[in-house]
Parts: sequence; C-alpha cells; structure tokens
Amino acid sequence: MTEPSADVRVLIELIAKALVDAPDEVFVEQFDDGVIELEVAESDVGKVIGRQGRTARAFRSLLSAAGHRAHKRYTLEIIE
Repeated sequence: MTEPSADVRVLIELIAKALVDAPDEVFVEQFDDGVIELEVAESDVGKVIGRQGRTARAFRSLLSAAGHRAHKRYTLEIIE
C-alpha cells in the first residue's frame, strides 16, 4: 500500500493536468512540512485558481479531507 502523502500528491497532479491546456507543464512537489507546491504554465494559472478562487478552494478542500484521514495538515501553494 502506498503512503497517503504520496497519494495526495498524485491526486493533485491528476486533477491539475485535467484542468489545464498544457498538462506537460504541471509539476507537483511535496515537502515534509505538508506544503504542496503546484506549478503550472503562466497561461493556466487562472484555470487552476478558478473564478473567485473556487477551483483553488476545491483543491484545498480535497487536501483537508485527505489530511484528516492521514492525520496530517496540507497546504497548497500555486506557483506560475
């Protein structure tokens, strides 16, 4: 069975790649302190953030739910 934190990184990466126009430019890096950096092409930042931040909020809700199950706290940072 894979480690829950690795699953979270893969989940964010899969969803982000499905949302953007340049999936090859999506990179997700996870740090030990629970920070997850999502890097996308400059032209795709708006798609990942969404109107009034709704998509970013949805990403963070998923991370919160996953963190609750794994007894961890995750923070998402979106980088262009």
